[in-house]
Parts: sequence; structure tokens; C-alpha cells
Amino acid sequence: MLRLLGLFFFFFFFFFTSSYATQAVPRAIQVQSHRASAHARRRALKPVTLPLDDYFLGTDLQWIGNISVGTPPQTMLVVFDTGSSTLELASTLCGEACSNQVQFDPTQSSTFADGNFTGVLFFDTGVGVVPVIGNNTQMTLHNATDTVSIGGLTIKSTELFLILNQTEPFFADPFSGIQGLDAKATGVFSALIDQGLPSLFSFFLTPQAGGNAELTIGGIDDTKFDGSYFIYIDTTSLLNTFTTGPLTFASLTAPGKQNFWSLISPQVFVNGQTTSLLNTTREVIFDSGTSNILFPTDVTEAIYALISPDIVPHASENGTYGIACDRIPTLPAEITIQFTAQDGSAFNLTIPSIELSVGPFEDDPETCQTLINAFDGHNLLGASVLKHYYSVWDVGGQRMGFAAV
Repeated sequence: MLRLLGLFFFFFFFFFTSSYATQAVPRAIQVQSHRASAHARRRALKPVTLPLDDYFLGTDLQWIGNISVGTPPQTMLVVFDTGSSTLELASTLCGEACSNQVQFDPTQSSTFADGNFTGVLFFDTGVGVVPVIGNNTQMTLHNATDTVSIGGLTIKSTELFLILNQTEPFFADPFSGIQGLDAKATGVFSALIDQGLPSLFSFFLTPQAGGNAELTIGGIDDTKFDGSYFIYIDTTSLLNTFTTGPLTFASLTAPGKQNFWSLISPQVFVNGQTTSLLNTTREVIFDSGTSNILFPTDVTEAIYALISPDIVPHASENGTYGIACDRIPTLPAEITIQFTAQDGSAFNLTIPSIELSVGPFEDDPETCQTLINAFDGHNLLGASVLKHYYSVWDVGGQRMGFAAV
């Protein structure tokens, strides 16, 4: 399998310097989140659903969709990334480093307004299944504002970042950028909420063979799972929701205090078994832009030890593990992460054994990479689990919901 290194996203600490400064002094961009006003709720926007395409590469681990930017609109294909806060786009200012992507041309937009600083953004995880090592995955960005439309919903003068340069891991990506959807509703999503869009969105992620993947902004598509979910907004109260069916909601770890979509997990099971290390409370981040799973090294190896002692580190790609490809079909490898619902009950998100392999290593096609990468910093769940559940990301309620599909 050809494994392209499209390693987008996930930490959103942007350090920029003024283009007029004589000495580069790091500054942090403060991205503000907003809640819809009472006036905005009275003229509420209706939810919209966007079709998503599967960026396949043999893994079914990344989904992308179209937005439009500028006046007249230029169509751009982006990753909708819950691990990022802002909108970054390949631009005509990027040159050869962005030659594989459709590039936004700011000179062709009558509503484009240039910003006044440039800086470098580093990425810790991404679209591909190969871990980021050092600073080999980064973009040089320049800030600006322009009109952005998603599913026919339009936001004027919203902040975005033009890619001026990017490192080699980005070269092969066919999509043009990243649209952040963090837990504080910043940027584009914040502006839509201020216009009256309900402050939640939902993902239905499917394998390429099944198709029909989608992102619903401002609502929930209850036809995608066995249950019903109703939303209404009136002029006298905040967003009101009533639910029946199998959606299970859990409160975020630190409601309103962080950009991460994270939940507390009390334990992890592998094929129904656990250990003292796995039976430990940990914060788990959900990231729609990450393809596989990341755990600290000790947790990663504890999980693999319950699957097979023959899953071992792959020396040429730090943080990865693998096993002979012909062993994969023989291994039960059901990984279950437990969480606590808002009503106090326990519920599980389970990754089936079919997700164990993410494909052969390029330097050793007889050995298959396994789905968990060692990352000593965070516990992070990506597409390997999200593709098996309908997921609801409720900014207003500071909670996440899941239903099996």
C-alpha cells in the first residue's frame, strides 16, 4: 500500500512575529470563542449537511469535504479537524511546496484583506499513520480575512491563514487545508453560532466501500443510527434538546476551559482483559483529523502485550509497531475504552479487530503497522474509533455523544 505522509494538525499554538519587527519575538494568536446572542437565536440558521470523501490510501482513516473562500468563491477541499482551531489554506503564495493542492488565490477575491504577521505552525499528529518526528511537519502561515462559506452558510470577514510554505510530509496531500472545529467554537464555527446556528455538529464517517460519509453542522442526522433526536430553539430560552434512542452523552473533561474535545476514561480493555496500568483513569482526546490512535509508550505496549508478544517496535519509524502481515487475520485485537455517561453509567467505545493493521511498512512490506503509535504526551483517539460510531460534538452543552452504527 502506498502510504503518503499527510500529517496534518493537532496542537493549535500559533507563534507569530510582526512583519515589521526588527527582532523576531514570539507572540501567541488568541482565538476567541463566542456564544450566540438572544438576537441570533431568534433568527436561527438551519443545520446543513456536507458530504465527505474518504481519503483512502487503503486505510479508511481520513475524511475531507469542500468549503468555498473569497468573492467570487473558490472551492477548497479541507479536513474538518476537531484537533485544530483555525482555517489554514494552501495559497498561490506557496509555490512548489503546494503544487499538488488547489491553491487559494487572494488576488482574485474582492473581499480579501491581508493581515500583518507571519509565523510557523508545528503539527504533532496527522492524516497519515506515520508519527511526526521532531519538527519535520510544519507550515509557514500568514494571517488574513475573507468570506468563507460552508454548506451554503456564509461568514464574512473571518480570519484564515494562508500557507506560504510547508515541509515535505504535506506535499502529496490532495486536499488544500484544515478547517478547525475545536471545543470552544472558534473562527468560522463561532461566527456561524453568532448568526444563530445551533452550537453543535455531528460526524458520520464510513469506509470508502460504504460511502455516504457526512458532516452535519448545527444538528444531528438521526437517520444514521437507531434513534431520534430533536432540537428546537425559541426566543425565550437557550438551546433546548430532547433525545430518545441510543445516543449516549458524556461531559467534557474541563467544560469551557480548553479547546480539546476530551473525556475521562477509567479503564481500557483488550479482548475483555485489563491490567493495573490499563485500569487507570486518564484523559482521552478525540481528534477527527488523526488517523489512528496514540497512547504513551507504556500504555501502548501494555495493550499490545494482551494482543501478541510479536507486536514490536519498528526501528525505521520511531513510535510505530508492527507484526508479520500474515499474522494479522489470526489475532483477536478488540480494544475497548470505557467512559462515564452524564447519568453516571459506564459506556464503552470499541475498536474491532479489523482495525489492527493500517498497512505494510514501505521498507518492509511483509510487516504490517499496527494501529496504535507511542506518543508520550497525550492519549488520543482518531478515525479508527470514530468510524464505528455516529458522533455528536456539542459545544453549547460541552459534551460528546455517541451511537453505534
